Amino acid sequence: MRVAVASGKGGTGKTTVAVNLAWAAVQDDLQVQYIDCDVEEPDGALFLHPEIGSVLSVDVPVPTVDEDVCTHCGVCSDVCAFRAIAALPTTVLVFPELCHACGACTMLCPEHAITEVPRRTGELRIGSAGPLRVVTGVLDVGEAKAPPVIRAAKQHIDETADLVVIDAPPGTSCPVIDSVRGADLVVLVSEPTPFGLNDLRLAVDMVRALGLPLAVVANRSDIGDTSLREYCQEQGIEIVLELPFDRRIAEVYAAGGIVVEGLPEYGVHFRELRRRLGVLAAESVS
Repeated sequence: MRVAVASGKGGTGKTTVAVNLAWAAVQDDLQVQYIDCDVEEPDGALFLHPEIGSVLSVDVPVPTVDEDVCTHCGVCSDVCAFRAIAALPTTVLVFPELCHACGACTMLCPEHAITEVPRRTGELRIGSAGPLRVVTGVLDVGEAKAPPVIRAAKQHIDETADLVVIDAPPGTSCPVIDSVRGADLVVLVSEPTPFGLNDLRLAVDMVRALGLPLAVVANRSDIGDTSLREYCQEQGIEIVLELPFDRRIAEVYAAGGIVVEGLPEYGVHFRELRRRLGVLAAESVS
């Protein structure tokens, strides 16, 4: 089962839920893989402390122009939707940071003057935290496009695992869509505050547009008001776990610990979360 853990905004406890869901499953002797697709801020390793077995560069193809062959016809700049290449009367300028590696300029150049060369955009850190297999995507500093690193991380998903937990970035933009696409179920972590509800609505719309089943985890569920529960009830969305505002959770988190280890009583809740997610995933395909 592939479970993507996402949130409409940062700071809701998304990574806390993802890490503890994976670790509680490991404690039940399941084969589990944790994929950190929050590549701009991959925090899962701060709690799991994985031993890294290999580091792989993530490269994207970008165009390079043979000026001896180029006639400066302008086809390349005309077909580039991202303005990553500009044909001037005497030269062609390439802006690698803007390139989305679609290959249109290379394919359509009438003189075959454009080829593609690899350009590093990030890396994958592959390892394990005890029996838990961990893949962490890391976007290089200064890079603007996370999807290539996210897609590279997801290529390492182990189809034989009992549970794959995908820790998605916050928000509803392209990196989130690339992270949750293909999941059996999306868990949206929110909190009962006006900001939390507003961003949850956006996230729900995004997940439904992708045609994916979803559920909600309410973090710090005993603060704020009842609007989150009322919204989920109106929308027919199940709240599969409610975590209280517990200072002890914050203390474990601040120390870089795992909640189900530091506070074993919470292990019951995360095991029940996994069981319920399995039921919902099965119902969605029946």
